[in-house]
Amino acid sequence: MSTPYPFTALVGQDDLRLALLLNAVSPAVGGVLVRGEKGTAKSTAVRALSALLPQVPVVAGCRFSCDPAAPDPACPDGPHEAGGASVRNARMVELPVGASEDRLVGALDIERALAEGVKAFEPGLLADAHRGILYVDEVNLLHDHLVDLLLDAAAMGASYVEREGVSVRHAARFLLVGTMNPEEGELRPQLLDRFGLTVEVAASRETDQRVEVVRRRLAYDDDAEGFAARWHDEEAALRARIVAARALLPHVRLGDGALRQIAATCAAFEVDGMRADIVMARTATALAAWAGREDVLAEDVRQAALLALPHRRRRNPFDAPGLDEDKLDDTLEQSADGDQGDDDPDPDGPGGGGKPPESGPDTPGSPESQPESQQESQSDAGQEDEASPAQAPAAGGGEQQPVRAAEPFRTKMLSVPGLGEGAAGRRSRARTEHGRTTGARRPRGALTKLHLAATVQAAAPHQRARGRSGRGLVVRRDDLRQAAREGREGNLVLFVVDASGSMAARQRMSAVKGAVLSLLLDAYQRRDKVGLVTFRGTDAEVALPPTSSVDAAAARLEMLPTGGRTPVAAGLLKAHEVLRVERLRDPARRPLVVVVTDGRATGGVEPVAQAGRAARLFGAAGIASVVVDCESGPVRLGLAGQLAGELGGTAVTLDELRAESIAGLVKDVQGTRMRSVA
Repeated sequence: MSTPYPFTALVGQDDLRLALLLNAVSPAVGGVLVRGEKGTAKSTAVRALSALLPQVPVVAGCRFSCDPAAPDPACPDGPHEAGGASVRNARMVELPVGASEDRLVGALDIERALAEGVKAFEPGLLADAHRGILYVDEVNLLHDHLVDLLLDAAAMGASYVEREGVSVRHAARFLLVGTMNPEEGELRPQLLDRFGLTVEVAASRETDQRVEVVRRRLAYDDDAEGFAARWHDEEAALRARIVAARALLPHVRLGDGALRQIAATCAAFEVDGMRADIVMARTATALAAWAGREDVLAEDVRQAALLALPHRRRRNPFDAPGLDEDKLDDTLEQSADGDQGDDDPDPDGPGGGGKPPESGPDTPGSPESQPESQQESQSDAGQEDEASPAQAPAAGGGEQQPVRAAEPFRTKMLSVPGLGEGAAGRRSRARTEHGRTTGARRPRGALTKLHLAATVQAAAPHQRARGRSGRGLVVRRDDLRQAAREGREGNLVLFVVDASGSMAARQRMSAVKGAVLSLLLDAYQRRDKVGLVTFRGTDAEVALPPTSSVDAAAARLEMLPTGGRTPVAAGLLKAHEVLRVERLRDPARRPLVVVVTDGRATGGVEPVAQAGRAARLFGAAGIASVVVDCESGPVRLGLAGQLAGELGGTAVTLDELRAESIAGLVKDVQGTRMRSVA
């Protein structure tokens, strides 16, 4: 077993270390989510924590780590007799992103059950993690069905296995620690709320600190045991402090004043539900115990809010997590004084009668804070949507400044026709490991989902030839049948956005960005990968390679400049190349191409003919596509519709993207693809 990196040897990352130590003092806090860029010692810190946890007494021979002082009466290995206790180190169990459901919750030994007629249950990772740490690296990439199982176990403190004729329940109380890189996608809100605390980590920008990080890491890599020995005394002192804080924790008093501050803070920041209040109370108590105090102070409440609230304030995936510390201080001060802010408002505060706040770019209501499209609608009321010569450059004209996206709206599902076999998601129909059972087949590789009836049916005709004499069914591996199931998959939604001069009218581009932002939000909810290709001037570029991070796509979209000619063919060819490369990386994930343009191909030799030839590549490859027609004004050329026909897809206007209008669009996409296949 390799020697872990010492916890006390970590450089910087004060919030991360504090959050982990508070959970070591009080596991009831509810775990930690560590968000940050790659290479910031997230995994190193979590693995180092396990060596500091106190040892755990367990019933000897129990695979489910029952406490000898209070054994679980429903333990599958029970009932346990008195005595026979042993002590072991607290476990840190890692849940791989690609783990199967059987590996997580345990499974019935199918071959023993059929051959011997006994129910032999093999426990999974949830049983191993009981009374220890369950660590999920890249937790945001975890499959949805595993997330659901984790949610159930974290909520109930137990794991229930009900399938293939076996019914097992065992305790599963663990400290849930997850790490993630937000660039690779966000976490589902339900799982996000299950983490008690969250911390943001980033590499230090201080030269001396970075030098020390490198020096210590090189020393550890050269001689791990010798390096750990040099930090032995600090590790022992920290371990003793954790034990002392645990002993003090039951004696810490959480007074009514502190409770009022906690409740006022959660109400002021409009967090959902009551879990935040409870987590803050437990965190503040643990902070007091860690400081060696028996009373919770305002500073404990403040620190607890900074750790427990930021990730609970996100309303959509485009909101940056964080907390306004000035507002937090004001709330704590008012609640400490018993001042509700109605009788004696601060004359200089937001609701006071003092001088008004200075106008600035971030001041609500100031011209700079309004979307540019709204500014134009106020100053240029009555003008048409099309850009005037002063607003939009002529073909080959100068670049326009980026405009803000209009408010996103709710859309309905766009799906890829047919039946895929891609990663689990919520968009298109697919053969998956989870979903409704539609039949049985011979397993390809390891058996994961037994179709019991089909297996028995395959084995039954051969029982006499196999010399069956007992009650058990004689089953051979060739008899086993895998359940064929149908669910939903996530797709690659590739946006191909026209950023040319013809799209540069500010009101129109704002609406276009709002529509793409709405589809990005839909892609986030349906667990898709997204990519962004833009074209203008004389060429196209990949603004964002395919990724699971819709945050990154939204940021690139917001900063998208416009201007120049409309090289539609270049945009389509670049998109085709992106799909070709991505097909090599992830061949099972099917694409959906969303082209956002008015269809006016300009620039180069025969631009319209070139665009048509490029579009027919998608139709020939059977790639599902939708063209969002951005043409406006009294005279419409219908070029976007012609482009959709060349793609083998369908065209839809910006207005038709809203809400119920997409229901017909899905049928059109599917109908078009079926006609092209026929």
